[in-house]
Amino acid sequence: MPNITIAHWTTEKKQHPLFKRITSLGRAEENDIVCESPGMQDAHALVYLEESAFHIEPVSRKGEIFVNGKRIKSKTKLAHHDELRIAELNASFSLYDEQKPQEDKEEHGLLAFQKLQALSQYLSKDYTVDILLDRIMDDVIDLVNADKGFLLILEDGRMVIKAARNMNKETLLDAEGSISDSIVNKVLETASPIIVSDALNDAEFNASMSVVNLRLCSVMCFPLKDRGSLIGIIYVGNDNIVNLFQKRHLGLLSIFASHTALILANALLVDDLRLKNRNLRHELEALRFGSIIGNCFPMREVFRTVEKVAPTDVTVLIEGETGTGKELIAQELHRRSNRAKGPFVVINCGAIPENLLESELFGHVKGAFTGAIQNKLGKFQLAHEGTLFLDEIGEMPLTLQVKLLRVIQERSVMRVGSNTAESVNIRIVAATNKTLEDEVKAERFREDLYYRLNVVCLRLPPLRERGDDVLMIAKHLLERYAKDLQITHKTLAQDAIAAIRKYPWPGNIRQLENRLKKALILSDNPMITAADLDLIPEVLQLVKPLAEAKDDFQRRYINEILELNHGNRTKTAKDLGVDPRTIFRHLEKEGKD
Repeated sequence: MPNITIAHWTTEKKQHPLFKRITSLGRAEENDIVCESPGMQDAHALVYLEESAFHIEPVSRKGEIFVNGKRIKSKTKLAHHDELRIAELNASFSLYDEQKPQEDKEEHGLLAFQKLQALSQYLSKDYTVDILLDRIMDDVIDLVNADKGFLLILEDGRMVIKAARNMNKETLLDAEGSISDSIVNKVLETASPIIVSDALNDAEFNASMSVVNLRLCSVMCFPLKDRGSLIGIIYVGNDNIVNLFQKRHLGLLSIFASHTALILANALLVDDLRLKNRNLRHELEALRFGSIIGNCFPMREVFRTVEKVAPTDVTVLIEGETGTGKELIAQELHRRSNRAKGPFVVINCGAIPENLLESELFGHVKGAFTGAIQNKLGKFQLAHEGTLFLDEIGEMPLTLQVKLLRVIQERSVMRVGSNTAESVNIRIVAATNKTLEDEVKAERFREDLYYRLNVVCLRLPPLRERGDDVLMIAKHLLERYAKDLQITHKTLAQDAIAAIRKYPWPGNIRQLENRLKKALILSDNPMITAADLDLIPEVLQLVKPLAEAKDDFQRRYINEILELNHGNRTKTAKDLGVDPRTIFRHLEKEGKD
């Protein structure tokens, strides 16, 4: 720092820093530098900064001032190491501090590796990127004896200061106004490190306003690269010492920076993933209907119907392929109903042998059949004042369909082996992966029971018809399984995203769940690829007859325009240039009318 060192009469030499634009010197107490000496005037001299240089000037004719042995009577420019005599006191002027002795090279190199090791250990803990950046800069400042340092990261094509520290490990508040843009731009242009030993006298930078205004001395600037691409810059400086940074500092910083760039790139990637996960969670919450995720037009229509039907007690039939989430919809119907505090009881009609299904549904009394050693409540009694979900109702034998029809009509059940009817207050929701209308025509399902169940029908679209819903569901499942299995969270690679969208998913969400869980466990990489999901090109190449492909395109396209028009059928027909009846027939096929 600029200073005047004065050999006072009563003390040893004392250094007085020149931190003000004008510094007064004299015998009077109000001066910035108070001096006692024969011939010293009350106001003897002024030292001030003008046009990037320091000057000294006597205040009165009686105030003697000598510069390098020559008496001055007017403003005189000062140079580094100028010898002064002020009255009878000897003094000297310094523009900057002298360089401190350097540490032993081997010890200095060992310190660098120790700091890298400490950084690596820090990364194994739960850290934040901001604290990591501050630690990196504190280490660099300590390594090269700088008095300040800055870490800049490339964001959207421009360098942004992410850490600004001083030698006391404190954050600098005026970061933007403390670095030289011209030096930073030089490193950006060349992508090479640079040492400026004496910025004020450097031929390339001494005309730079940032260098002049900041009165820079020693500056070292080093690019941070990840796989050949510039990701940031380390900038360190010392405003008091020239020639501070040597080539050995550059070599030392090169080793430190190469490792730091890798650490920094990974930390920024992890931080970006964390941010994306937070954003994804917010997006999922916006697209969530209870525990169901969906934003495509068919699913929004299902949600709209559920909201209307749930508060009532009408029987609901849910149709959809295996794995489309029929039970989740049934749960949502129950959760949004007036029976939400009652039980939600599930029975899979296709998973229980025919000879046991009646007992499971209606219960039995002791001794009703071999093995009936005590009375047992059936699913109907257990669901009293709640909801009974009859899954895979299409698998129920015809003999039991008759009894089920009677229960629905009379709202009472009779246990196997009993002659007494028991009243039940339940709501019935049934589901099937078959088309019951076709089952009725084939006489495998009773027509009267079909109409009793099909008061309101919800048709769930398969995953292949839900557009980008599949991607949102996949990301949600990855996050959930990573947490459940206590595995590091992984993201989807671009080829996996494309493959997930393209694959038809015949097993629907259940198949997607299995593929994701397997990939999460077996993949060694932070990103899951299409190969990890077994979605190889051969699997994705699905050839359809041209007529079927045209029908699929037409169906999807009409759905997209309906979605664009928020379900307005008349406007959709007008936009597509078709008769409104075409849209109504389309919706009838889709089960939305």
